[in-house]
Amino acid sequence: MSAFIEMKNIQYSYGKETVLKDINLTIPEGQLFGLLGPSGSGKTTLVKIINGLLDPTNGTIHIENEQKPSFSKMQKIGYMAQSDALYSELTAKENFDFFASLYKIPRKERKHRITESAKVVNLEGQLNKTLEKFSGGMKRRMSLAVALLHQPSLLILDEPTVGIDPVLRASIWEELRNMQQQGTTITITTHVMDEAEKCDNLALLRDGYIIAQGSPADLKAKSDTDSLEAAFLHYGGAKHAYSCNR
Repeated sequence: MSAFIEMKNIQYSYGKETVLKDINLTIPEGQLFGLLGPSGSGKTTLVKIINGLLDPTNGTIHIENEQKPSFSKMQKIGYMAQSDALYSELTAKENFDFFASLYKIPRKERKHRITESAKVVNLEGQLNKTLEKFSGGMKRRMSLAVALLHQPSLLILDEPTVGIDPVLRASIWEELRNMQQQGTTITITTHVMDEAEKCDNLALLRDGYIIAQGSPADLKAKSDTDSLEAAFLHYGGAKHAYSCNR
């Protein structure tokens, strides 16, 4: 598979604090790639650099051989942040319509796209409710549906299943696999080991460094361990072990 995302010598500093340190990472096209690490390891900063919300202090990033930032590439990215960027005073449908206009989805396609995105997260019966009446879990589901709305070629999800029940979580992962099979490249951050196991490849992050990369099977084999948690500890994640196991 060809490289879809390529990051070279990425560093990001906030004031005097260096959050990311010499990140080198290649994500192949069509892959479901995971960034695994505890809170504070740099996962969210890294995905914000990928989607163009932050510029690296040093280093370069290319998406489909085009250097970031690129407005044309940003239009092809679906991004679900940890914080829900939604309008609580609007209904779910009105939120969908607003984001559909931002993504320049033709009006004749919007109804179908909205219906399909809402169906993925089991919200098709809630479209006429204002989001102020939604629970926290429903808002997370809505954020994911918005990220899927314009059928992005790159989907970036920052801990998307936090607060979502196990049955729906399984359904969402099934849909992510369906999207991947249709050619979507997916990058997901997590600190949950069973979700990391579902990824094709992983980068393990700690304190702004990538401490290991590979498929879940390779990481376990090379560390001579039988679980990702044990592999993470082997590669140097012991300092934050409890956070990764929550």
